[in-house]
Amino acid sequence: MSDDRPTRRDLMKPLQLLGLAFAAALFAGIVTLVSMGFFQAGGSEQTRAALVLALIIAGITFIAVLLIVSLLLLAVDPAQVTKTIDKPVLMPDEDDSSDAAPGAGPKA
Repeated sequence: MSDDRPTRRDLMKPLQLLGLAFAAALFAGIVTLVSMGFFQAGGSEQTRAALVLALIIAGITFIAVLLIVSLLLLAVDPAQVTKTIDKPVLMPDEDDSSDAAPGAGPKA
């Protein structure tokens, strides 16, 4: 019998994590370049400062996205991925609500 449950390695997919982090870093770098006027006619000092800052922002974004997504994936239990949820996620379990009688509220 084959085990169809995903493993933690299947959930993490290192190449996909790196791709997502790289895409976010590229986006942040381009936004920084555009906002600092890198593509406009300006002095070489302003162009160089914009490029250095964009590389720093892109590096920070790459590391932050990679770290945050990896930590969020560690919180996922691989056995819970295949379970279907037929109730609202934020509602209490049926066991908790069966203790109180329906319509019985605090008495004033």
